[in-house]
Parts: sequence; C-alpha cells; structure tokens
Amino acid sequence: MLTLIAGSLLFFGVHSVHLISPQTSSKAVSRWGQNRWKLVYSLVAAAGLILIIVGYGGARKDDAMLYAAPGWGRTATFMLMLPVFPLLIATYLPGHIQRRVRHPMLWATVLWALAHLGANGSWADVILFGSFLLWALADLASFRYRPPKEIPRLPSGRWNDVVSIIGGLAVYGLVVAAAHRWLTGIPLN
Repeated sequence: MLTLIAGSLLFFGVHSVHLISPQTSSKAVSRWGQNRWKLVYSLVAAAGLILIIVGYGGARKDDAMLYAAPGWGRTATFMLMLPVFPLLIATYLPGHIQRRVRHPMLWATVLWALAHLGANGSWADVILFGSFLLWALADLASFRYRPPKEIPRLPSGRWNDVVSIIGGLAVYGLVVAAAHRWLTGIPLN
C-alpha cells in the first residue's frame, strides 16, 4: 500500500506543479532549458506511474474492503465508461466536442475514476481512483485562475467529432471484450 501511496504522491505531485505554483515550471525551464525540464518531469511522472502500477497490483492481493460496491455499480460503471474513450480522442481532434467540453481529457479522467469507484470498494481502489478523481477535479477548478495549457492537436476537421465518437466506441468495445483483462488481469464478464 505504501508503494501505491508513494507513487500517487510522486505522479500527482509533478502533475500538480502547474496547479500549485505555475511560475515553478517557467523558472525550471529558464534554469534548465525546455528539453531538460521535460525530461525531468517525464522521468518523475514515469517513476510515479510505475510505482502506482506495482503498488496497486500488490495492494489488490490482500486489501481490506472500505465499502461494498452497490448492486447497480457494475451497470453504472459500463455506462459512465461509454464517453471516456470518445472524450480522450476528442482531446486531440478539434471539433464540437472539444469546444463544448473544453477539457475532454480531464472530464474523461473524472468519469473513469467515478466509474471505477462505483464498482470497487477496497482501500487500494479508493486510493488509486480517488487520487485520479481529486486531481482531475482540482485541475478543472484551476482553470478559473490560470490559462489552459496548449496541447498538441491534429488539424481541425469536419469529421473529427465522428472519428472521436466511432473510434472511442471501438476502443470501448475492445476494452470490454478483451483489453481490460489483458491490461489488468481483471475480466469484465
């Protein structure tokens, strides 16, 4: 469990630099240069993510339940997950979805975390999915006082929304059919 907590602190700590102290990134870039700052940032985030994966895998084996998932939790999870992959794809494909939602990746993270909290009630689940949920909500709230960060995107096109929806639903189908079990070891059926 400590590995999961340490990984979460490391991963979300580096991802929260722009939330807590926006000028820290600017200072680091001017001191180290853009490429070196990105390298350090990426290495810290990757180390945190590895610790999260290893820690969650270990904690899941003998983790105590915090709450029992409600009977409708599984159905709610499948429903909440439906827009997640279309939103993730829409993050990089400018269109109506991106304009209306404004921060599709953050909203996808919120839905993903809520969906998994509704179906899983162990301490490890609450730490993992709860930390993603709290971070995404904090990041969304931070846009009230800071400008959005530029994200590399593909060119705007009239089919981008269609590609986001169809592609996202195809990925959803793949995850439900086999990829979730392959990636996590947890079958969905």
